[in-house]
Amino acid sequence: MHIVLVEPEIPANTGNIARTCAVTGARLHLVGKLGFSTEDKYLKRAGLDYWHLLDITYYDSLEQFLESHSTARLHLATTRGGRWYTNVPYGPDDFLVFGKETQGLPRELLAARPEQCIRIPMRPGVRSLNLSNAVAIVLYEALRQQGFAGMV
Repeated sequence: MHIVLVEPEIPANTGNIARTCAVTGARLHLVGKLGFSTEDKYLKRAGLDYWHLLDITYYDSLEQFLESHSTARLHLATTRGGRWYTNVPYGPDDFLVFGKETQGLPRELLAARPEQCIRIPMRPGVRSLNLSNAVAIVLYEALRQQGFAGMV
C-alpha cells in the first residue's frame, strides 16, 4: 500500500502517519511544499524511532507525482467524496491520497476524478477528522480487505 500526503502542514500529523506506515509496511509519498522541515523535532518525535523502517519518496509537485504514477490506482480521500471508504475494494499496490490539513486535496483534482473519491462518514456540521486518524482508518480498512498480508 501507498500513503500519499499532498502538502502536509503539521509535523506531528506527518510523524504519526510515518509511524503508521512503518508498522504496516506502507510506503509514504510526500508531495509538494511541506509546511515544515523534515528535521522538525515534532515530526521526529511523533515518528519515534521508526524512521529507519520507512520507504519515503518526495515529489516537488502534485503534477510530478501524478506523472510518475500515471497508471496507479488512486483513492482520493475527501469530505466531498461520494462513496464511503468501506465500499471500495483495495489492492496491495493502491495509493491512498490525502490533502493538506487546512484545505484537503485540490478541487480540480477531485473534479477530474470523481470516481476515485472516497470519504469517511461523519456527522453533519463538522469539518473533518484529524489527518493522521483519517489515514489510519482508511489504511487499516484496505489492509483488512487484504487479510493483513505480511502482518502478525
